[in-house]
Amino acid sequence: MEETKDEFAKKEGEKRFVVIDGNHLIHRAFYAIQNPLKTSSGEQTNAIYGFASMILNIIEAEKPDYIAMTFDEHAPTFRHEEHEGYKATRVKAPDELYAQIPRIRELVERFHMPMYSKEGFEADDMMGTLSRIAHEKGATSYIVTGDMDALQLVNGGIYVVFPHKGYKEPLVYDREKVIAKYGITPEQVVDYKALMGDASDNIKGVQGIGPKGALQLLNEYKTLDGIYGRLDEIKGGIHDKLEQGREDAYFSQRMARIITDVPCDFDLKSASIKTLDYRGLKQFFEEMEMKSLVRRLEKMVPSDQLASKEQMSLF
Repeated sequence: MEETKDEFAKKEGEKRFVVIDGNHLIHRAFYAIQNPLKTSSGEQTNAIYGFASMILNIIEAEKPDYIAMTFDEHAPTFRHEEHEGYKATRVKAPDELYAQIPRIRELVERFHMPMYSKEGFEADDMMGTLSRIAHEKGATSYIVTGDMDALQLVNGGIYVVFPHKGYKEPLVYDREKVIAKYGITPEQVVDYKALMGDASDNIKGVQGIGPKGALQLLNEYKTLDGIYGRLDEIKGGIHDKLEQGREDAYFSQRMARIITDVPCDFDLKSASIKTLDYRGLKQFFEEMEMKSLVRRLEKMVPSDQLASKEQMSLF
């Protein structure tokens, strides 16, 4: 069952770290505003506007103590190097979306929100690494993304949030919600994909094993190793499919597993909400002729903070 944010309201004394999947937010923002917005000079801004609006929604809803953004790099990842067809079936986004990405990165920079990416790894790997580090430092981590793969990262101090309806009704997943929604535990998400594959990432899985079959196998044998360790107990066509697809299953498992130990220089203090530059953000909105966001920011942030270069926590 999907649940909204209410039951996950910030507790007194809690230190909260929010890490955002920037690529997902860009795509979500672009397609959410079908009528292209433009400046007086003709620059298209619908993705920029939607992205900025969701950032403000996230800050207001989560009241984070720390916040960071992750992006994919253009360079191939280790997954692309090991699997030539990895994500090869994905449809290229429109040029109008890509044209707005430099401005979005400028927005994040002007806001002084730290951005993390690393060649050879995906944004998912960075989110997994940063959320783990923050949790080990005593903060609860909220991963904002739209990718089901991230559910494998859920544990007692790490949550995944899907930004439903522009983050006005975000869907939050803890361990119980993952089990209730998908019938598997967070630890089984990787093996689930290893068995059934993932067409969106061009991960093969085991040919002939679909979602229902993968779920039944994991409910019975718990893990991919558990399945293959007791393969002689599985009879008929399922046995044959698993036997023939053993190599594909373990390769798919590797492709699906999010890395949580990416080498990176991450200091939780550097992601403090107190370092955000709302004054710089306001100037960006003014330059991009986003008057409604200027007004919203003025209501959200104390006037002395917008006028001063010295930043203070809103919460």
